[in-house]
Amino acid sequence: MREYYTITELTREFDISTRTIRFYEDEGLISPVRRGRTRLFRQSDRHLLRMILRGKRLGFSIAEIREIMGMYRSPPGEAGQLRTIIRKVSDRRRELEQKRRDIDDLLGELDQAEEACLTRMAELGVAPGG
Repeated sequence: MREYYTITELTREFDISTRTIRFYEDEGLISPVRRGRTRLFRQSDRHLLRMILRGKRLGFSIAEIREIMGMYRSPPGEAGQLRTIIRKVSDRRRELEQKRRDIDDLLGELDQAEEACLTRMAELGVAPGG
């Protein structure tokens, strides 16, 4: 296992921009070692970056990610962190399920509108798409 990674190596590994990594650094989520102007990221920074990106994919805000990461370092510790993640995942799941129901309803309405248009076009003797 390597001791340090460059910003370029991490951008390639995670398919993100240097700007994204710098943003997470500015937000205090990762803290690379500085050697002059060069940022060197430890294995722990790499792991945190992986967790940050996973949180973003799950739809968590930066504030939520910061809250979860902060719990790991101080009370309530990892158990509290895990409980919070479970709660936030459950909340996110409910939001997405509601969006799915809304999309299904909307698709049904679009089907009805399209069918009504096609029926009326047939009554008028007009070919669809013309």
